[in-house]
Amino acid sequence: MTRFASALDLAADIRSGRTTAVAVMTEVLATIRQHDGAINSVTHLFDQKGLERARQIDAMRARGEALPPLAGVPFGVKDLFDVAGHVTTAGSVVLQDMPAATQDAAIVQRLKAAGAIAVASLNMDEFAYGFATDNAHYGITRNPHDTARMAGGSSGGSAAAVAAGFLPFTLGSDTNGSIRVPAALCGVWGLKSTFGRLPRQGAYPFSASLDVVGHFAGTLDDLISTFHVMDASPPSTEPDVQTLRIARLGGWFAADIIPAMEDAISRICTALDTTERIELPETAQARAASFLITACEGGNLHLPRLRTQAMAYDPATRDRLLAGALLPANTYIQAQRFRSRFRQQVHAAFAQADVLIAPAVACEAPRLDSPTVQIGGKQVSARANLGCFTQPLSLPGLPVLTLPLRGTGTLPLGLQLVAAPGREAALFSVARALKQQGLAGRILPPDAPAP
Repeated sequence: MTRFASALDLAADIRSGRTTAVAVMTEVLATIRQHDGAINSVTHLFDQKGLERARQIDAMRARGEALPPLAGVPFGVKDLFDVAGHVTTAGSVVLQDMPAATQDAAIVQRLKAAGAIAVASLNMDEFAYGFATDNAHYGITRNPHDTARMAGGSSGGSAAAVAAGFLPFTLGSDTNGSIRVPAALCGVWGLKSTFGRLPRQGAYPFSASLDVVGHFAGTLDDLISTFHVMDASPPSTEPDVQTLRIARLGGWFAADIIPAMEDAISRICTALDTTERIELPETAQARAASFLITACEGGNLHLPRLRTQAMAYDPATRDRLLAGALLPANTYIQAQRFRSRFRQQVHAAFAQADVLIAPAVACEAPRLDSPTVQIGGKQVSARANLGCFTQPLSLPGLPVLTLPLRGTGTLPLGLQLVAAPGREAALFSVARALKQQGLAGRILPPDAPAP
């Protein structure tokens, strides 16, 4: 059975001959066709190409050739990554008549070189602008833990496909929280790596100075192993967690969270033997600056097409892009100046701590029929405010690992682990420790088959 199987286990089974790549691919495609109707995570299946590649891998093994580390492992891509022969729509019908991609995105190339097989493109907010994966063209992606609730966005299809057990890992992108929010709401692992560490070539842009490509996985080992495949630099040794200084972010990051999240963070701090709290200055302004930079860069990117095809856009996306394009240049310049100052202030915090912890979301996934969250004592739009804890941490370009918390109730909650640029290995070390203590780990949805 491949549903909910890890990437590393599937690769080992194919390598040993306990199963075949074709058998895995056939079962994955059947599972998606049978179960995705209730979730709507997939926008397109690469079924024929996937099966063809699976047959090639099986033939390699039959000839006694050494198989690459992820040989036969299926994965999915957020529908803004180029896949050769497929039109990259970025969640929009605006691009549906564009020529098909002539080559895979750089990060997809690296995964394929390791033997992984691209199976599907996955639903997203149009042009990655949103936290809901509520798409006027391709529909809403629903949370596998409760299909009456949001999966989060903009990489909601990618998170939901892993949470539902369709795929062991998937690609997403994160500008202001588009990996971190859906990972938290869907109960899976997610990584936003250091800005610029993974290649963005072949990923449709949103905000050039903030966009980061990254991924989701059902297990921590899969998250780490696939990261090393996608990263061109040699793997760093994970430090002993006992040597790391860990602190909780307070102030902004301690407000508005539900009791279950507060209790979980308290257990995490106790397990890590940390009582240190750090408050980042001007966090509200950092969130505002992130909003402004995203709006300006996204709006100006799309302005030429908006002038001729505005009515083809998802109305919610169109209005925000137009508003961003109309912002005065001085507003953007001031936001970038603030960003530089805030980055220095955040980096100063790493003189006191190696890893910072903060909630990824304030609460569990909102209901689709009541899409709000409570901020400052008021019910406000979830689509605009689910990223209140992720947006400020986007400005400095830091690596952030989102881990699924255990023992928080029937619906998932997620925690952000934050480190200085290039220090992903420290995040992996802390995450391993929390997983080993039973405080973090994948949350299975109600329809998961018994182990």
